[in-house]
Amino acid sequence: MAKIIFPVTLFLYLLLPSISLTLATDYPLSTESRWIVNKSGHRVKLACVNWPSHLKPVVAEGLSSQPMDSISKKIREMGFNCVRLTWPLEIMINDTLAFNVTVKQSFERYGLDHELQGIYTHNPSIVNTPLINAVVYSLQSNDVMVILDNHKTVPGWCCSNDDPDAFFGDPEFDPDLWMMGLKKMATIFMNVNNVVGMSLRNELRGYNHTAKDWYTYMQKGAEAVHASNPNVLVILSGLDFDADLTFLQDRPVNLSFKKKLVLELHWYAFTNGTGQWKSHNVNDFCSYIFDKERRTGGFLLEQGFPLFLSEFGTDQRGGDFEGNRYMSCMLAWAAEKDIDWAVWALTGVYYFREGKRGVVEAYGMLDANWNHVHNHTYLQRLSVIQTPHKGPGIKHNHHKKIFHPLTGLCLVRKSLCYESELTLGSCTKDELWSYSHGGRLEIKGGHRSCVEGETSVGKSVKLGKKCTKIKRISATKMHLSFKNNDGSLVCLDVDSDNNVVANHCKCLTGDISCEPASQWFKLF
Repeated sequence: MAKIIFPVTLFLYLLLPSISLTLATDYPLSTESRWIVNKSGHRVKLACVNWPSHLKPVVAEGLSSQPMDSISKKIREMGFNCVRLTWPLEIMINDTLAFNVTVKQSFERYGLDHELQGIYTHNPSIVNTPLINAVVYSLQSNDVMVILDNHKTVPGWCCSNDDPDAFFGDPEFDPDLWMMGLKKMATIFMNVNNVVGMSLRNELRGYNHTAKDWYTYMQKGAEAVHASNPNVLVILSGLDFDADLTFLQDRPVNLSFKKKLVLELHWYAFTNGTGQWKSHNVNDFCSYIFDKERRTGGFLLEQGFPLFLSEFGTDQRGGDFEGNRYMSCMLAWAAEKDIDWAVWALTGVYYFREGKRGVVEAYGMLDANWNHVHNHTYLQRLSVIQTPHKGPGIKHNHHKKIFHPLTGLCLVRKSLCYESELTLGSCTKDELWSYSHGGRLEIKGGHRSCVEGETSVGKSVKLGKKCTKIKRISATKMHLSFKNNDGSLVCLDVDSDNNVVANHCKCLTGDISCEPASQWFKLF
């Protein structure tokens, strides 16, 4: 393998004496059926953001723009409790690189003088060190967990089928060196409590990938990590850019250890092919995707394994037509399944990506200055899936939330009056909804009241004692329909002020140009 010179700037700060910190989570984590739990057996939901650190020059992105502690605090302020920190294998399998190249030298090598000056300004302590970057400890001090993700072998952007490190046995993917690197990384983080998991390899793919080789090497890799660090969760990705875990349906992973295995899956708008969200009726296609996600990975939840949606996201600038359609569908699925996840990505702007300096990340949670939230509406839409809703130690009240994935809000009352009109509000509000098989959608709070049908098209929907029968229609079952006072079939909808109104049901099937998301409500 070619020896490429760059610094091991991410992680080896941990060679310094360990710091004792009090963290909110009771470590280490393990699994209980499909749940990730803490030492006390209570559920810990991973609500993560990806922080790329696998590109040239192998420094966690953003450190030329803000102090690392400011970035760590911002992660927590946005509601994330976890970072999926990506790293290239080369930093663990070439010791020369670990000890002889500084951050300064690496930035100079790529002509990143402006970025280097930013490092001097915001994070001067790392400039002349070959090994030390305190990102993990900065996250620890802000009570943020870390998943270490081996993203690729040689630093750079990922991923394509043509990459020389796409799958085991490719020119730059030697399985023995990979296992050696995993063991080194696992050992380094043995006593670092907030490093709760290791993802063995990102997006296995290529023209030669097979399930047979997946079992051979991923099981060996899992055993190597666990033997080196039995505290961490061992996270295994699937095939075909981590969009396919179907092969596990009939043949489970065979490991010597228990209660540490997590499977991961990726899902973007383009996962099912470019143009698919544009060329189908959105209800029909979203329903198809619900079924497909169950076949390709969701079945693992039913089999009692945690499933980590470790990459998803879309262009936050608003112009991604397909991404906007996909996002409402994906959020409805993620809310219902209450899965663990990591959104792509934290990045505001990259130091150096695919030969270009200062490339803005359209999917990024932070702006180009790494100082402010890029899109507050997008963050609000994620907020409902940041909180665990079920699992060990989570209080169950046997009531439902009614989630509006387009806005990230939930169906709530305007007032506590039993005849209140309905609106959208925070999903943290404790509204006790229930939905009966007979179609009664009612809420308990002082007085029990239900959704009434006595309204006209375009008018507010309210609660009362004259219950109407609510049906979940369309392929997605996210249209909540009823007969109004003139006998017309209408659906719950949302106006520009987030008031819930009755409108003619739209986009139920067939029409590929229609946008149904304002009428999508997910009960979970």
